[in-house]
Amino acid sequence: MRFDWDWAFALRILPTLAAALRVTVLATTLGSCLALTLGLLLAVARGSSIRLVSVATGSAVEFVRGTPLLIQIYFLFYVMPRFGVVLSPMATGVLALGIHYSSYASEVYRAGIEAVPRGQWEAAAALSLSRSHTFFRIVLPQAIPPIVPSLGNYIVAMFKETPLLSTITVVELLYTAKDIGSETFRYLEPFTLVGVLFLALSLIAMAGIRFVERRLPAYSS
Repeated sequence: MRFDWDWAFALRILPTLAAALRVTVLATTLGSCLALTLGLLLAVARGSSIRLVSVATGSAVEFVRGTPLLIQIYFLFYVMPRFGVVLSPMATGVLALGIHYSSYASEVYRAGIEAVPRGQWEAAAALSLSRSHTFFRIVLPQAIPPIVPSLGNYIVAMFKETPLLSTITVVELLYTAKDIGSETFRYLEPFTLVGVLFLALSLIAMAGIRFVERRLPAYSS
């Protein structure tokens, strides 16, 4: 193993790492869409007036939050096929990321929804608006803007957890770097470039989240 930096080697492997980065970004994008959608559904179910639904949803959320993501990935990839559920490594990774982070997103959604004054519900009821109309057109638009930073932080955290998908042979950024290192016995350049790419994309994502936060309308109570 050598520790002298070789710029020619670094530039040579950069296109390969960039191609693998697309897989990482794709997994993050699909996982984020699943997490944000499922998280909202979980938040609504947890706030249900039906106690069985509320308790069952809360228990499921706490279970997912209380177990490591890596174990969830292994369970979906190695155990679920015994029950007839066979998914590709990429689909398994996206599903695991989405389910894991949906549990965190649901708590963020729930906090935002509960922060909307109860008077909004009462005013909508006085106008004979349906609960679904009140929720999606009045309550949710007020709940979303304050929680965008928290949701964005979880998306960035998901992006930084995608290397765990290499354990189930998803050829993402870290997997590719390890493969390059094992073939060339040079690890300094690929792992350094991976760190730089992760840092750069994380900073870009955080800037995008701040932009979205500024563009969203501010609601006052």
